[in-house]
Order: sequence, then structure tokens, then C-alpha cells
Amino acid sequence: MTREEKKEFYRELLALAIPIGLQNLLAALIGASDALMLGRLTQDAVSAVSLANQIAFIMNLFIGAAVSGGGALIAQYWGKGDRQMVKNLFCTIVKYAFIISVIFFAAALFFPQQLMRIYTNDAALIRIGASYLRVVSFSYLFGGVTQCYYLMMKIEGNAAKSTVISVVTLIADMTIDFFLIYGIAGVPALGANGSAYSTVAVEAIALIWCVVQSYRLEGIHPDRQGMKWFSAVVVKDMFRIAFPMLASSLAWGLGFSMHSLIMGHLGTDATAAASIASVAQELITCVCKGISSGAGIVIGKLLGKSMFDRAKEYGKKFCHISFWVGGIHMALLCVLSPIVTHFFVLSDNAKHYLTAMLVFSAFFVFAYSINTIIVCGIFPAGGDAKYDALSVFFATWCFSLPLALLETFVFHWPVMAIYIFMMADEIVKLPWLYPRYKKFYWLNNLTRESELL
Repeated sequence: MTREEKKEFYRELLALAIPIGLQNLLAALIGASDALMLGRLTQDAVSAVSLANQIAFIMNLFIGAAVSGGGALIAQYWGKGDRQMVKNLFCTIVKYAFIISVIFFAAALFFPQQLMRIYTNDAALIRIGASYLRVVSFSYLFGGVTQCYYLMMKIEGNAAKSTVISVVTLIADMTIDFFLIYGIAGVPALGANGSAYSTVAVEAIALIWCVVQSYRLEGIHPDRQGMKWFSAVVVKDMFRIAFPMLASSLAWGLGFSMHSLIMGHLGTDATAAASIASVAQELITCVCKGISSGAGIVIGKLLGKSMFDRAKEYGKKFCHISFWVGGIHMALLCVLSPIVTHFFVLSDNAKHYLTAMLVFSAFFVFAYSINTIIVCGIFPAGGDAKYDALSVFFATWCFSLPLALLETFVFHWPVMAIYIFMMADEIVKLPWLYPRYKKFYWLNNLTRESELL
């Protein structure tokens, strides 16, 4: 790679990775601010909301697969210069995202107690979580479509605009939370439900802003022709990427959701500590997620132009970056872990759990950062989405989860021993990653000629 090519690489990377990383950080900060404010209220409130939010987490796995599968194709068609196909694919993922959102909205609105019982048998947590779910379910109708608009902004080169929207929604969420959770200035104190109302408000604001912004910037936005468009061949191309990504997302996400189930059966101290450790992991890993998204878009555009040598060089560079980012994330978590425990009202036992969980999480985020950039960024850009599903299946479902479940319900091991095995899957994946990369299954142009469709 020449000096000019390196400059171009870093220019493209920073233009995408910084705004996307900031957006991920802001999204994580919304969750962190909710956890912090609720954590200052009661331990049960933060535990119940954390468990209830597993429903939105699972919903976002489905939406994320549809958006990512469509996004890989959109990036390649954008690189090719086929704007009509870009719009058609955008409309397609908007339709799928909305359908998924409606299904989860109905489940959370009408069956909240049943959903909470999946994760805990504690009556107080079920009561708080069910009430929260009924309210927050309305935010599901907005969030899925908003993700589609965020994707399109990034591909169009307007990633900074999506970051501005995230900044405003974060400020709005924290402000509304402050008034509604604690009942400030005569506003009724709604506790956990105050956080739910805040989420509904900010998701609605974000979607409206995205729609308006797409027209102001003369960007891609849905129209009647695009919403009616259907091509079996192109949709098949999209699902060829989306289905393995969905399988991977579900295998990983349901496994991650099982973490809440396991912790939920180990008591409120373990649940609260694991919930806060998860928020810390989310905050720390925002950079690697931004780089992963940036890698997918940058490499996808090159592959759409059939610039395979340049794409291979960029892929190599992203691999090197992934190790540096993993090391930085690991160091940050080690430095910040003593500080985190002082921000929450926890029992002494929960604080002990949290400290130990954060120490092990440093190793987790190192492996997670590398896996995320390579497996979720480079590989899907060229259609290699199967490896992620296979690695999650073996590392999570054949190793870490079976051991953690046995330790919890059969052997009754200590909480920290269970937590370590439960979170070891990302570390187990590492030895197999680079050999897969070197096979270059991801080096493909996935576009088709529009006139042949």
C-alpha cells in the first residue's frame, strides 16, 4: 500500500469509524444513563429493566440481520453507482424492519408477564419489568426503521448527521429520565416506567428527524415505486447474507440473553452486577463496532467496483487495527473498573461480584474487538456470513453455555466461576479466525446488472 493509498484508507476509515463509533457510544450511554439513574433508585429497578430490555435486544438481532444483509448489498451497489437498486434495497429493508418491530411490539404489549418469567422467577422483578415493557413496547415501532435510515446515512457519507441525531436524543433521554424517574419539579415520580416513556419519546424524535433529514440532503428515501419493488434474484442475494447473519445473531444474542437467565437465577446481587458489567462492556467496545461498520462499508464499495487487490490490502490493514483496538479496549476497562463500582447503589456482595466481573471482562473485550472487526465487518462485506454463525454455534452453544448451565443448575458452582465460563466464548473463537481470513472467501463482487433483472 503506497503512502497516498494509506492516507486515503485512514481518511475513509476516520470519516466512518469516528461518527459510527460515537453513535454507538451515545446509544450505549443512553442505556448507561438509564441504568445509573435507576441504580440510584433501587437495585430491583435496575435489575428488572435490564431483564425486560432483553426483549428489545432480541428484536434488534432480527432487525440487525435484515439491515446488515441489505447493507452489504447496498454498499456494493453504491460503489457500483447503481442508485436505483440502492433505493429499492433500502425500501426492502425498511419493510422487513417494520414487520419485525410490529411483532415484538405486540408481544411486549400483550404478554409482558410471560416474557419476564422467561428470565426470572422473582415476583418483584416480574412486576416492575412487566409494567416497563407495556410502555416501552411503543418505542419498538420507531427504532427498527430508524436503524435503516442510520445505515443509509453512513453509506451516503453522512455518518456525522446520524451522530448529531444521537447526541440530541441522548440529551433528551437523560433530561426526560431525570424528571420522570425521580419526579422533579412537580412531575409524577414514575420510577422504571419513567425510563420507558423517555425511550418512546426519543425513538420517535430520532425517526422523525431521520425522515426529514433524508429529504433535506436529497438522500435516498422510500417512495411508492421502491416500496412496491420486488426482485426474487436480488432479494435472494440479500437473504443469502442475511440468513447466516440472522443465525449468527440469534445464536449469539440468545446465548447472551441466556446470560441474563443464568444470572437471574443466581439472585439479585449477581443480576445487578452482571447488568452493570454488560453496560461497561457496551461503552468500552463502541470503537470496535464503529470500525467494524466502517470496514464493511469501505470494503463493500471496493468490491462493488471489483477492486479486489485494494480490498485485500484494506482487509489486511483492518486486521492489524483490530488487535490494537482490542488492546486499547482491554487497557481502558482495567483502568475504569475501579471507578465504575462507585457509581451504583449496590450491596457489598454485588459490589464484590461487579469488581471481579469487570476484571475478567478486560480479556473478553480484547477478543470481542478482534472478532467484531474481522467477522462482522470484513467477512460480510463480500458475502462470507456463514463463518460467524458456525463460530458462535461451536464456541457459545457447544462450549460456554452448556458448561455455565451445568454449573448453575446441576453443580451449583460459585457465581464468578459460572460468569467466567459463560463469557469465555469470544476468547475460544480467536485461534480459528485468521486462518479463515486467509482463505479470502469474503473477496466477492455481489452486484448484478440491473437490466438483466
